[in-house]
Amino acid sequence: MENASKALIIAGAILLAILLISLGILIFNQAQDTVNNSGMSQAEITAFNNKFLKYEGTQKGSVVKSLINEVLASNADENNPDVKVNSSVPTTTATSGIDTKKSYTVKLEYSTAGDGHVVNITYTANP
Repeated sequence: MENASKALIIAGAILLAILLISLGILIFNQAQDTVNNSGMSQAEITAFNNKFLKYEGTQKGSVVKSLINEVLASNADENNPDVKVNSSVPTTTATSGIDTKKSYTVKLEYSTAGDGHVVNITYTANP
């Protein structure tokens, strides 16, 4: 009888150890997902990027002004990641310095941190 009770105690200890190891692995995996994910699903990232894809390429100044207003609206939403706008055009405010009669080249840059959302937009005046 004494051997049977020792065997049960050992079996219980082994099961408890397996349970603790499994719990540790589960917590580690959830922490990794949190670190690697910006909090957006792939569908949300696609929808976020689509707001800016229509502006990529050669655009008129009025379209570039609309793009900047779209970025400002997106950055105001705390659920969206911030997008930076860079330009070779000197401006004093968000859309000043943009000539609606000129054309501009708009380029999008994406995050390399895994999720691929738009992080930077650059526009330059065409000669």
